[in-house]
Amino acid sequence: MEAFLEHVVKQLIEYPDELAVTRHDEGKRVTYFLTMRQSDIGKVIGKSGHTIEALRTLVSSASSRNGQRASVEIVEPRH
Repeated sequence: MEAFLEHVVKQLIEYPDELAVTRHDEGKRVTYFLTMRQSDIGKVIGKSGHTIEALRTLVSSASSRNGQRASVEIVEPRH
């Protein structure tokens, strides 16, 4: 799933080399954290949040087939 997220998000952003996808497991719950340049965050969120919601839906659906729950979060870069 990490490779899928990385591949899709890299297609959306201007600085794909600065993308980092990290995974945090808590039992049957998995959270994927996306860290990227501040200027790319809006491209991943999309108009009215449609792009990030679509990514979250895909990840959630795919993980539920394996009996897990998954979510995607965007990490705000530190200034």
